[in-house]
Amino acid sequence: MPFTTTSLVAAQQPAGGVAGWATELVDTMGGPGAGLAIALENLFPPLPSEVILPLTGFAAGQGVISLASALFWTTLGSVTGAAALYWIGALFGRERMHAAWAKLPLVKASDLERTERWFARHGTKAVLLGRMVPVFRSLISVPAGVERMPLPVFLLLTTLGSFIWNTVLVMAGYWLGDSWDLVEGYVGILSKAVLALAVLALAAFLAVRLRSRSEGRHRRVS
Repeated sequence: MPFTTTSLVAAQQPAGGVAGWATELVDTMGGPGAGLAIALENLFPPLPSEVILPLTGFAAGQGVISLASALFWTTLGSVTGAAALYWIGALFGRERMHAAWAKLPLVKASDLERTERWFARHGTKAVLLGRMVPVFRSLISVPAGVERMPLPVFLLLTTLGSFIWNTVLVMAGYWLGDSWDLVEGYVGILSKAVLALAVLALAAFLAVRLRSRSEGRHRRVS
């Protein structure tokens, strides 16, 4: 009797969780199931690509789906999910963004304007490289939509970045075989490092802004 991803995964770990859910999709739908899982991962970042993609590579290594199908469908799923986030950003728009920004404490309109100027200069690199950075790989699509990056450019950059990221993780699962789940640990460490850097940068920004505001009050009092 031919193996399926479900039987193989069940032999290694308890059924359930993201791995069990992704396994059922791949078993039931093949490559399109892997693509659907990755599209949902883009829309709901808590679904980890570091589980879904290596598992898809493992399935390809066992002959459940072809390697070409794994890469094609996961990349299509990534682009589909990213495009949905792009349109969410586009529908939200710059006016609503500025209105929402104005209600936030400790930030200025000039901060958002400076960010927009930066995105206008470096947006193409941000979208391409952002697709290969945990945590930010989904989020980067929203500002691209808000700033109305030309859709063909966005789709091209997203496809390239997604293909590179997906290929690395799918091939890792393909080559590691039964040890495909090791990928989750390594990428998880990278994700935590990226998130920690983002939190530190935010904390530094808030500290500088609070100190600047405090010094301004003291100058007015004196």
